[in-house]
Amino acid sequence: MESKNIVYIVDDDPDVLDATCMLLESTGLETQRFNSAMSFLNSINQNSQGCIVLDVRMPNMSGLKLQSEIMRREICLPIIFITGHGDVPMAVEAMKNGALEFFQKPFRDQEFIDCVYGALDINQQSLNNLNRVHSIQRRLATLTKREQQIMQYMTEGHITKVIADKLAISPRTVETHRARVMEKMQAKTLAQLIHMVMET
Repeated sequence: MESKNIVYIVDDDPDVLDATCMLLESTGLETQRFNSAMSFLNSINQNSQGCIVLDVRMPNMSGLKLQSEIMRREICLPIIFITGHGDVPMAVEAMKNGALEFFQKPFRDQEFIDCVYGALDINQQSLNNLNRVHSIQRRLATLTKREQQIMQYMTEGHITKVIADKLAISPRTVETHRARVMEKMQAKTLAQLIHMVMET
């Protein structure tokens, strides 16, 4: 799996590619360069980590069309647009579609670098959230059908006696299942369990 510090730079201008890579690499970041939208799409997948620095105007597939394709493929990488030909409608469309920032050349190097680091932080936070949800889902999968029923009633706020009446089982059996649910879900409190269920 790629490093979280990879910055994918997509631009059909080789001079811009070189300059952008040199600028970011001078701060310790790892970069990968692509001179077309298709070469980028052929190298990326849903597990890729980092962020994208993307030119707006490119032949065959523009940056805005590439952004739409990235979204369609559910590739969750923050996008920073740079362009020498930007205009307000382009910026508005890019931002509406979820772009993090839109830089028009020439721009301040430090402002750009700060934005890239911010994008990497956002990506890492998203990955952390996704990993947490996957972890919860794996725990949920270990519950038996009865434990899932008990958990649903627990998270709805029902007490043991009410759950026992609803399922026509003894309160002692409910308590046993409640304890197993808490253990399997690795929840110390009912509030924690409720938060876990809400996250999935």
